[in-house]
Amino acid sequence: MIELNKTLYTAEASAVGGRDGHVRSSDGVLDVDVRVPESMGGAGGGTNPEQLFAAGYAACFQSALGVVGRRQKVDTSGSTVTVKVDIGTIGNGGFGLAAAIEV
Repeated sequence: MIELNKTLYTAEASAVGGRDGHVRSSDGVLDVDVRVPESMGGAGGGTNPEQLFAAGYAACFQSALGVVGRRQKVDTSGSTVTVKVDIGTIGNGGFGLAAAIEV
């Protein structure tokens, strides 16, 4: 874990029921059911943790792109960041995530 010089913000969320449950941020702004996608044998019908991760990663990367653009005097306001998050099996029988960023 990276040691921070100064914490600017701490995000906190709780999950009940795992991948077929409910997640809620400590401030209540994020408050959604999560479901296993149909492609993984679930019922679908809700968002899933990988979509939430992709959305958060895309938003953070877009913000970082904007900071760098302003420092370099490059307008990035028309850019779009798309993140694809894959979940799959890994060699030891566990699961892993892979993320691809497209700008």
